[in-house]
Amino acid sequence: MTGRHSRTRRISSPAGIAATAALGVALAVGGAVGAVHLTSGTDSRPVAIELTPSALPTSPAPSSPAASPSPSSTPSATASPTSTRTQAASRGKARTAAPKPTVKKTTPAPSVVQSGSCGASFYSDGQLTANGENFNPDALTAAHKTLAFGTKVRVTNPESGKSVVVRINDRGPFVDGRCLDLSRAAFADIASLDVGAMTVRYEVLG
Repeated sequence: MTGRHSRTRRISSPAGIAATAALGVALAVGGAVGAVHLTSGTDSRPVAIELTPSALPTSPAPSSPAASPSPSSTPSATASPTSTRTQAASRGKARTAAPKPTVKKTTPAPSVVQSGSCGASFYSDGQLTANGENFNPDALTAAHKTLAFGTKVRVTNPESGKSVVVRINDRGPFVDGRCLDLSRAAFADIASLDVGAMTVRYEVLG
């Protein structure tokens, strides 16, 4: 019996290999099985090719790349606080010259110009003194016959050792044996007022 028969033919020509590869891709994408007539360059007869789809390994769909973690932002280096030099409050004020140390002036001890012993009394009646002052019984003053007004005289009670310095501002006393007439306050510093009069030691100070 003569008839057309189909046979499976291996394609070895380059054109056939390319066509087969193209067909395989088409079947893999569409999932259809068909017959394709290929015409080779040397054989013009139609050739029926039966292709049995084989289980082609399906490549896993490319998963979308996981969003890569964004690079952590590098912490910007914060500038270290500039150290500011705070000026001391005292520096901001106008400088004044340092106070000079106070030097206490020591008064030299007065020298004794004249000394001796004589009788002394006191008086307390208010009146004008010989130099024109108002007599003050509470001031440390005294009367002398010849010493200049303003002269300082130290008067000492030899019995008690108490002494007082008086200023001459009057004339007197006009009683024999007495050379000084002290104010009431001056006499009270060295003896009791009840004594009235006594022998004293005097020193005229220069």
